[in-house]
Amino acid sequence: MIVLLVTMIAAVITIVAVIVTRMPDGNAIPLPENLTLPDGAVAQSFTLGPDYIVITTTDRRILVFSRDGTFRKDMRLD
Repeated sequence: MIVLLVTMIAAVITIVAVIVTRMPDGNAIPLPENLTLPDGAVAQSFTLGPDYIVITTTDRRILVFSRDGTFRKDMRLD
């Protein structure tokens, strides 16, 4: 009975530790202020590369920007 109790306490402590260490620390990913999506585009996901930002949109487009927010390319997914 004691072993079960100790195991359950250890499990709870482990779960709490995992949740606390996995919580975001509030530091948002720095995106440029001047990054503007084209009219009608709604961001679905993004990827941050070493010198580029890629945004996929709900209307099946891939938008590529420089890290400073300058638009580079628009590709359609058909």
